[in-house]
Amino acid sequence: MSELLDHSPFEFVMQHQDSNLEKLIPFVHRTYNGNDFIQFIKSLQHIYHKHNGLEALFAKHAETDSLQNSIHQFKKAFFEVPHLERTKKHVSDPLKNSAAKRINMFLRWMVRNDNNGVDFGIWESLSPSQLSCPLDVHSGNVARKLGLLKRKQNDGKALAELDANLRKLDPNDPVKYDFALFGLGVFEDF
Repeated sequence: MSELLDHSPFEFVMQHQDSNLEKLIPFVHRTYNGNDFIQFIKSLQHIYHKHNGLEALFAKHAETDSLQNSIHQFKKAFFEVPHLERTKKHVSDPLKNSAAKRINMFLRWMVRNDNNGVDFGIWESLSPSQLSCPLDVHSGNVARKLGLLKRKQNDGKALAELDANLRKLDPNDPVKYDFALFGLGVFEDF
């Protein structure tokens, strides 16, 4: 992907011409194809031109202790431009009961600063207290074993339950537990 975007993804998104998009058509990764890739480029450019960028869009719709509505609004803005229906499956929506793992992970990287180079913390208009743990099979299983999660599915309702319990442990930075939950599930025989 990076090579196709000339190793400058932001510049490509902002300055591409339609003729630059043709080289993306052969791209395939699992169920994500070149047409999806082109849609992402067009939608991201739209967000930067019409919504003042990703950070501004997420911040505009942020709630005091959650960014799940912001994710929902991001998806709406993402598909304001003409789009293929198939591409919608690649952008999750927590208001439709998705745990939105990838978007929550992205938000963690952008908002939280861990001073170790994992979480960049380059967005300053949002707070780590608003973040949600990127919930997947590993973090979900460990959270259940620790009594932080009772719901069996890893969906939006489970994410809300996990959020509430992690906020009891640290309301200012509930996502700091993500690596431990994930790591125990992947690297340890927990």
